[in-house]
Amino acid sequence: MSQVSLSKSVRQNLMSLQSTADLMASTQQKLSTGKRVNSAMDNASNYFTSSSLNSRASDLSSLLDGISNATKTLEAANNGITAIKKLVESAQSTMRQAAATDATDTVTLGKLEDQYNETISQIDKIAADSGFNGVNLLDGGANAFKVTFNEKTGAAKNELSIDHVDSDSGGLGLAAIGAGTLDATVAQTTLDDLNDALTTLRGFASSFGSNATTIQIRQDFTKSTINTLKTGADNLVNADINEEAATLLALQTRQSISQSALSMANQQDQAVLRLFG
Repeated sequence: MSQVSLSKSVRQNLMSLQSTADLMASTQQKLSTGKRVNSAMDNASNYFTSSSLNSRASDLSSLLDGISNATKTLEAANNGITAIKKLVESAQSTMRQAAATDATDTVTLGKLEDQYNETISQIDKIAADSGFNGVNLLDGGANAFKVTFNEKTGAAKNELSIDHVDSDSGGLGLAAIGAGTLDATVAQTTLDDLNDALTTLRGFASSFGSNATTIQIRQDFTKSTINTLKTGADNLVNADINEEAATLLALQTRQSISQSALSMANQQDQAVLRLFG
């Protein structure tokens, strides 16, 4: 098949149209994706750096659920301690009444004894029910509860270990009073034990409160870091939509002019041919 020869002016206008079409396709892709770097072919350095930043942001985001769960676990433990403290204070009130009750009033002492023993029973139940998502920091478990703060491993891994505490009646040094044994002496001894239990509970609450503050600070820091990483990644690849829209409009205008120029070049070639007609 013989080749079709194009005049110089037609070829130049055709090449201009092709170049404009390529630029328009690239600009339209940037507008549709919102990115000026869509692959390593566009800008290898920016593409891979952005991917790395987004990967780390994703890794940190996956840790936020664990950090949030840790906050709720501590909140559940603190709620348990608060309730147990109220029960201990109630038991103190009961023992004060017992200490002031005449030893011959066995009916009253028997009722106070029952009240106290029921309170001790409730302390055990609250301690057992103070877990969150399968973790109960009040059960005296031997394995520390660990909260991971970064995506690294080995020596670079950052995590907080929170020890379980034994906050049931046995862990607090409290025990039920034997039937018919409550008197002023037993009541006073029990009051001393209750005072010690309150001191222990305040220590637990202080420790958990400090851990909760640390976790909250780390949670806020992680969220800020994720935002910084994502913003940095976006700045490397995102397109300026206003600029790209203006570029597309200019390219459309150029395309229209090139089409008109190509048409005029063809008309000139046809006019030359008519001279030989």
